Amino acid sequence: MINDYTHFAEEWIDSWNAHDLDRIMSHYRDDCEITTPMIKTALGIDTGTLAGKSAVRNYWRAALDKVPDLHFELIDITASVNSVALYYQSISNKKAIEVMFFDKSGKVSKGFAHYSE
Repeated sequence: MINDYTHFAEEWIDSWNAHDLDRIMSHYRDDCEITTPMIKTALGIDTGTLAGKSAVRNYWRAALDKVPDLHFELIDITASVNSVALYYQSISNKKAIEVMFFDKSGKVSKGFAHYSE
């Protein structure tokens, strides 16, 4: 269970900005599921979903390699029951909303990313 969503959000953004894949992945369960239109675009997977930490890690490793100057800027945080939505400035001048759902241990079990056009 997450008690401090602000701390989580700041740590999540910082780990991406540091390009530290181990830190990024430390937030996720082994059986996490991530859905984003970027998966559909980059990998051609129609569902836009990857399941399992290994598949997600490989995808994000390739993304970090492809965008070496990746930098996110946190705009706002909203929280609900066992979930958080992070609103941030993403790459290519896109705004993003990432909704993450947590298990009882505070790890992300599911994540959905939404991007501005």
